[in-house]
Amino acid sequence: MAMTFEDRVAIVTGGGRGLGRGYAMALAERGARVVIADPGEDADATAEAIRALGGQAKACKVDVSDFGEVEAMVADVLGEWGRVDIAINNAGILRDRTFAKLDLDDFRAVMDVHLMGSVHLTKAVWPAMRAQQYGRVVFTTSSSGMYGIFGQANYAAAKASMIGLMNTLHLEGARDGIRVNCIMPSAATRMTEGLLSPEAERLLVPEAVAPGVLFLVSGEAPSRVILSAGAGVFARVCITETEGILLSGEDLSPETVAARFDEIGDRTGEHVLNSGFEQAEKLTASALRASAR
Repeated sequence: MAMTFEDRVAIVTGGGRGLGRGYAMALAERGARVVIADPGEDADATAEAIRALGGQAKACKVDVSDFGEVEAMVADVLGEWGRVDIAINNAGILRDRTFAKLDLDDFRAVMDVHLMGSVHLTKAVWPAMRAQQYGRVVFTTSSSGMYGIFGQANYAAAKASMIGLMNTLHLEGARDGIRVNCIMPSAATRMTEGLLSPEAERLLVPEAVAPGVLFLVSGEAPSRVILSAGAGVFARVCITETEGILLSGEDLSPETVAARFDEIGDRTGEHVLNSGFEQAEKLTASALRASAR
């Protein structure tokens, strides 16, 4: 069956251009009413493009780093359309420099938009989603946050934080029908100008990421998934923990950890854990098994 978003209301931050515009247009094409939350003039252009195609959209000039503005926007949407079903946290900025040269104001600016901007929108829509027993939230993480990129300490820290936020809100939202996921996109946008080859720019179009995001905010969405997407290729990213080894007595020392580090890192039988408590349970179970041998 075709995936539809009829009667759904979606808010897309940074929706005026790039990836956000791609998400907004794709949602509108499938029937969603879309709020373009973006401080730039591009918000109007995207909303107008959606309306020109017969869809419903409104532009909201909002700074996601300001919770008051975000809260007012959500209240306005609820007043006009009665609900918010989808929150796509896409807004972002770059302030690239090596850590040695990075000004702390630039570090804070990136955290304020990426991390706090995502917190602000999600916090503002959370009560409505809980009340209606339905919600879909997407955070935008990055290969920078997952694997690191030279010169992006601030951006990497902000993007890695999305994963921890997703993991906890997945647990807290489950009983209220709220599903929370991360998209890890690779696309040629304003933020990547001058960084990609012509071939990469040709393949890494925002429209090639949108199908993955639409799945993550659909009625059949999973929860607590990190979906990598770019150039039409989709992959699931998993954070795992190795089985590990038990050290006791005289072996419980940093020297033994160093000597057996390759064994500690052996990925045979590695685990995907579902919560922080599962780590303690896994380590306890491993210790008990090892001591019983």
